[in-house]
Amino acid sequence: MIPLSWYIALSVLMFSIGVLGVLIRRNVIIIFMCIELILNSVNIAMVAFAHYLNSVRGQIFVLFIMTVAAAEAAIGLAIIIAMYRNKETLNTSDINIMKW
Repeated sequence: MIPLSWYIALSVLMFSIGVLGVLIRRNVIIIFMCIELILNSVNIAMVAFAHYLNSVRGQIFVLFIMTVAAAEAAIGLAIIIAMYRNKETLNTSDINIMKW
């Protein structure tokens, strides 16, 4: 049996990598993938705690989070495609919507 601390350590590691990716990278697609990584790290932590506490509530909540993440991915990718068609770049420093 794998201890709970390993799952939490994995979740913290994934969360940290996701936050660093959002803060450091400039490509919109990479930033989007890092946000998904953050969301999945929270899902791992919730499932681990739900299993540790012998509760199904955390696992059911993760299913709802995954549903919202799928909708967010579809909308986010549509926005990224629209930005690329308008500006022909995915670099965040080149995309400035507030510029006149």
